[in-house]
Amino acid sequence: MRSKEAILKKGRDYVGVGVCFFCHDGKGNVVMSLRGKNCKDENHRWDIGGGGVDVGEKLTDAVRREIKEEYNATTRKIEYIGFREVHRIQDGKKTHWIAFDFKVLVNPKTIRNSEPHKFDEVRWFALDTLPRNLHSQLHGFMKKYRTTLT
Repeated sequence: MRSKEAILKKGRDYVGVGVCFFCHDGKGNVVMSLRGKNCKDENHRWDIGGGGVDVGEKLTDAVRREIKEEYNATTRKIEYIGFREVHRIQDGKKTHWIAFDFKVLVNPKTIRNSEPHKFDEVRWFALDTLPRNLHSQLHGFMKKYRTTLT
């Protein structure tokens, strides 16, 4: 029998803590992934990277781990840019996350899709030519940090 703690889900049963990262090349380009059918939500939408923070893990370590997992990338500089309180509905249930946001300079030569089971594509975009089908939370992110990201 599983314990009650093993059944609880981050963001649904308690406030989840996550990191979001805006990976750039230092030349005005951002790397984004197209969420595939195996992502838990917002399938076929473009998104910057992110993930949950593990117990005992420092935020910058979570950023490095997630970037390595998603893009196999080497980080050159990690800059904390702020946080957001994210309330949304996922699968008909309310979710609540605290997202710590980072701007991360990466080595563009190391970028690749390290999770093809999750992402259909990983691609670079100029800030002024982002795709239209963006993750629902990305519009607020871009609005909040627009001057910081350029």
